[in-house]
Amino acid sequence: MRVGVLALVLCLVPGGLFAQDRAQTLADIKGELASLNAQFTQLKQELVSTGAINSGAAGGNALQRLDAIEAALMRLTAQTEQVELRVNRVASDGTNRIGDLEFRVTELEGGDVGALPPTQPLGGAAQATIAPTAETAPPSGGAELAVGEQEAFDRAKGVLGQGDFRAAAQEFDTFAKAYPGSPLMPEALILKGDALKQSGDTANAARSYLDAFSGKPDGDKAGDALVRLGQALAVLGQTPEACVTLQEVGVRFPGSSAANDASAALASLACP
Repeated sequence: MRVGVLALVLCLVPGGLFAQDRAQTLADIKGELASLNAQFTQLKQELVSTGAINSGAAGGNALQRLDAIEAALMRLTAQTEQVELRVNRVASDGTNRIGDLEFRVTELEGGDVGALPPTQPLGGAAQATIAPTAETAPPSGGAELAVGEQEAFDRAKGVLGQGDFRAAAQEFDTFAKAYPGSPLMPEALILKGDALKQSGDTANAARSYLDAFSGKPDGDKAGDALVRLGQALAVLGQTPEACVTLQEVGVRFPGSSAANDASAALASLACP
């Protein structure tokens, strides 16, 4: 659990080290590499045309170093293209599998398979515009959900509501592995932590709360995750760490319901 506390300390660094931009796509990377290649070629031509390559002004063996850099850029470009090809193959295969499943389900239910619309390719807006449906309706944050994502989340939540805590934790774990970038992930991790805590596994519950916070430290569930983490740390006997965690809630989310919950928890722990 000390590892978890260390991770928490890193999470609470002002500015949020976990809030880095993750929106860069393969197309962005390819564009940057193309720009670097163009700038590199221009630089090399300038050095050659001015005679700096041969005069020694650019340093010994300058041409060899430039050739090595150029080769490295070419390798990176090729590797990026290979990754893009693999991603496209996975998306194509996944789309075909979904289309086959839709056909089979419609056929089993006695529906008109001829009326099925074309299967939308995987990849969201990057591949095609997907109209929101009952299965891809945007959650409160506005992000679209994958086919079956809301259903899987609701199923896990239903198991939790039935009081089968270990099974619920497993369901949320399965959800997290199946939809790693889900906008429902923070809530899923919090509920997984609740299920683990109810089953007596407070240590892993704390880890789940920490994951919920660190995955989106500025999200609308981050305050709740911190409160639950602080409470779990207190149960584990780590009162100083619990106090620091709970105090951070009021600093990060002043005036929120989570801040009020944290204040109540701080009072019960008699934190300084």
